Amino acid sequence: MSGDDDLSSRAAHKKRFGTYGVWGGFAQFSADEVARFERLGLGTVWLGGSPAHLRPVRKVLQATENITVATGIVNIWNTDPAVIAGEFRALDEDFPGRFYLGLGAGHPEATSEYTKPYEALTDYLDVLDAEGVPRDRRVLAALGPRVLRLSARRALGAHPYLVPAAHSRVAREILGPEALLAPEHKVVLDADPVSARAVGRPPVDQPYLHLVNYTNNLRRLGYTDADIGAGGSDSLIDALVAHGDAADVKKQIDEHLAGGADHVAIQILGSSAPAEQLAAILGA
Repeated sequence: MSGDDDLSSRAAHKKRFGTYGVWGGFAQFSADEVARFERLGLGTVWLGGSPAHLRPVRKVLQATENITVATGIVNIWNTDPAVIAGEFRALDEDFPGRFYLGLGAGHPEATSEYTKPYEALTDYLDVLDAEGVPRDRRVLAALGPRVLRLSARRALGAHPYLVPAAHSRVAREILGPEALLAPEHKVVLDADPVSARAVGRPPVDQPYLHLVNYTNNLRRLGYTDADIGAGGSDSLIDALVAHGDAADVKKQIDEHLAGGADHVAIQILGSSAPAEQLAAILGA
């Protein structure tokens, strides 16, 4: 494949994600909900967590017709890459071109085997290569420069989690213009900043403000120990959890796009009706 053909293929894969998606835990969304997300015109459903297998992905694909489904993420420490590759092939045979494998190295606080994560990630990718999982059908959980560069080189791109819009500007510079950049961003649809922070702060603080990969990334972006400690400063929570009315939230989400992101994976907090809130935010 020529360089131009490779770039054209990558652009087509990036287009499949659409501008906006929805992020939720593996068991969070019902079949009816994911079908509603598709009717809203969302490009992607992101299934978060660290599953040991891909069976929940099949349920989402079966409930929809065309929407892209991606993991956010498969953890390399609790899965066998050859097994995951086999599950990927089975999904791709039954739902051609619709599933993208998001994977990452997780966190040292959560994994006793956590040693040399970069090398472990490259070894995992080597097995996926050997097993025929295409580079442009996988994305990497990436925060810092080293794994961002790896995402551009050995995957379609990066899926950063728990990042302010400022990170998208930095990440795009590191990734270059061609790689996918698809950050996750949390949302509380509430115009009262006090009550919105009361919803948004707990899921940011626990566990993420106690995980070194995330806190190191926030410090690289200029946040201080005072911002990160005691549940997170108001300014940090506001940067990580968009809040306000629908127009305010949309404006905050779109700061990622202005900074160079291709797609934003929206995680709705504090609502039992995420589809309705997404419809309001996106004007669908």
